[in-house]
Amino acid sequence: MKGELIFGVNPVKESLRSTRGAFNLYVQTNATDHRVESIIKLAEGRGVAVHRREKIDLTKMCASSHHQGIALEVEPYRYADLDVLLASVADSGKPGFLLVLDGILDPHNLGALIRSAACAGVDGVVIPKDRACGVTAAAEKASAGAVETIPVVQVTNIAQTLEILKKVGYWVYGLAGEASDSLFDTKFSGSIALVIGGEGEGIRPLVCKQCDVMMSIPQYGGVSSLNASVAGGIAMFEVARKVNA
Repeated sequence: MKGELIFGVNPVKESLRSTRGAFNLYVQTNATDHRVESIIKLAEGRGVAVHRREKIDLTKMCASSHHQGIALEVEPYRYADLDVLLASVADSGKPGFLLVLDGILDPHNLGALIRSAACAGVDGVVIPKDRACGVTAAAEKASAGAVETIPVVQVTNIAQTLEILKKVGYWVYGLAGEASDSLFDTKFSGSIALVIGGEGEGIRPLVCKQCDVMMSIPQYGGVSSLNASVAGGIAMFEVARKVNA
């Protein structure tokens, strides 16, 4: 295999629509869904070879039964460059909105956060190279193809990256359950970097020191914390609501 395998209707469709290199499309033998047929046409239009496989073979190939009868061999995911992303945002003439993830470990949470970011109008997502999940096939599946529509930057050090963002005019807002300021009372302006911490550990102390404002999401029930992707989704759309009002 030349590259990596992504699977699921939406991830495969969005990948074929992007500029990402694609080599082979694998389709379940008895798959006749109209969505699958449209994906086959996309693949053929790009000159990608189409192969029929039994369901059990696809499950083994994908190491998952959630492939929806389709998988695509693609080149490894290409992370965006931070400088290029910042230049692109600056050229747009609009304030920037970045999502910074400090140590998300679960690929399903990463995928869900990327999808929410794409829906909320975020310009790009920043993740660390170490001690965190990268853009894997599982993350792509969870994002339903959104990883092909929004830049994802992988950096060596999140705290140092936040320093860089602050120097070019970003205000850094962190989300933490113990923060006294409410997300809903916080005013947002200018270019924004929203920081979401990892599952369980939250935002690490060195990263927290780089945040200009720490916020929490008010909770009214008996459960003391939110899933990282849910909390991130709430925060992103609250920022989007206020800056687009």
